[in-house]
Amino acid sequence: MKQFLLFTALVFTSSLNTEAQNSKISGDAFAHTYSIVARDAKTGEMAVGVQSHWFSVGPLVAWGKSGVGVVATQSFVNPAFGPEGLKLLDNGFTPEEAIETLINNDDGRDFRQLAILGKSGENSAYTGEKCVAEAEHVNGDNFSVQANMMLNDDVVPAMARAFTENVNLPLAERVVAVLKAAQDAGGDIRGKQSAALIVVGPEKVEEIWKDKKIDLRVDDHENPIKELDRLLKTARAYEFMNRGDLAMEEGNVEKALEEYGTAESMFPNNLEMRFWKAVALANSDRLEEAKQIFNRIFDEDENWRIMLKRLPKAGLIDVTEEELKMLTE
Repeated sequence: MKQFLLFTALVFTSSLNTEAQNSKISGDAFAHTYSIVARDAKTGEMAVGVQSHWFSVGPLVAWGKSGVGVVATQSFVNPAFGPEGLKLLDNGFTPEEAIETLINNDDGRDFRQLAILGKSGENSAYTGEKCVAEAEHVNGDNFSVQANMMLNDDVVPAMARAFTENVNLPLAERVVAVLKAAQDAGGDIRGKQSAALIVVGPEKVEEIWKDKKIDLRVDDHENPIKELDRLLKTARAYEFMNRGDLAMEEGNVEKALEEYGTAESMFPNNLEMRFWKAVALANSDRLEEAKQIFNRIFDEDENWRIMLKRLPKAGLIDVTEEELKMLTE
């Protein structure tokens, strides 16, 4: 696999031949790409967004930790820059100091591109002199955008403008807007294949499963940014579903109805969202309304009828046996 990665790189651009072959980057993933590291000044959330003509770019490029910062490592990727960069930030290094430390200890520095943003929004970036043109980075207030192997030199400025102009969007949607702007400006000279988006919070968390507020990946797709946008919309809908579930656990049926209803309005054809809204209606003694929804769901998929019959034992629906029979007929 290492030989294949190097062979691909050398075939693509002869300018890298001698130095790449003689350096210590020969086994490193060839994830040329465009990316953004950014912070929301209002919420303190931090994010990384990335797109590349390379399979599964997310795990290579995008790194983040709540209450610490975010890192994008690309070009000939040194994946150690991700965890090591976050560790340096956590130990009190500024982004600029962290980049200097990492780059100065890397024999492949001329082929690297790296951006680091800390929890205060301070950021820094580095573009090695052997990164394939068009390659550059732009640092701004609470963000850094960077790219290499782009079709033209319009891509990075377009990314910076998009971040600045979409200030009213939530951070995740703002980052997707930046990726769209990059693609509209020309994007990766090779085309499109994968994309990723992570968002972490402003405060440290003890439970590692709570570290990423959003963690979306499109590993292989003909239009990865469009698919990433769709996944983000789906994730937002399920946030309302989750809040509805919490409201149900607390016995706040009206709040659950509100949350489930919002989720359903975002994805009206999603049977599960419709199902749990109907459950909430049944739990608030609005049985006729619930039955109408259940009947339409059962017409599309009988498995939901079986599911409904299982809910009383789990304590998820509060109806009598007669009422359950009426709902499942």
